[in-house]
Amino acid sequence: MGYEIERKFLVKGDYKPHTFKSLTIRQGYLSRSGACTVRIRTGGGKAFITVKSALTEGESKIKRHEWEYGIPAEDATEMLLLCEGAVVEKTRHLVRYGGHLFEVDEFSGDNEGLVIAEIELEDEDEPFDRPEWLGDEVTGMARYYNSYLSGHPYKEWSNQ
Repeated sequence: MGYEIERKFLVKGDYKPHTFKSLTIRQGYLSRSGACTVRIRTGGGKAFITVKSALTEGESKIKRHEWEYGIPAEDATEMLLLCEGAVVEKTRHLVRYGGHLFEVDEFSGDNEGLVIAEIELEDEDEPFDRPEWLGDEVTGMARYYNSYLSGHPYKEWSNQ
């Protein structure tokens, strides 16, 4: 069974000098039910379908089930037309810091202005060095999930 252990942070400073690769990503959701999400993602010449379980009360706030499979790019492009809500567009910047990989997502379109950094860990208690450009932690806060942003874009938030 696949798992993802991930922490999310707002970005408050300049991470770009540390970026070693960037790619444009488009992703949408075939399902955003309470139990799971089914995501279609294109980026970097590749395409994926991903199933993620919801976080459940009383369980970990950073670990959940995840299964991801490569699919033909043409199929993904067609599936994005079937998605619930808007397709989320962002530029993902890959940044290495302190022996870890941070994925910094700079959103565009209706989510422009939002910048979130994610780090995937091997263990829930794994320590990591915090770069100076990391802001407040938003792990487990549903409003910062891409699936939420597809239906409730950042530009509509009243308390940004």
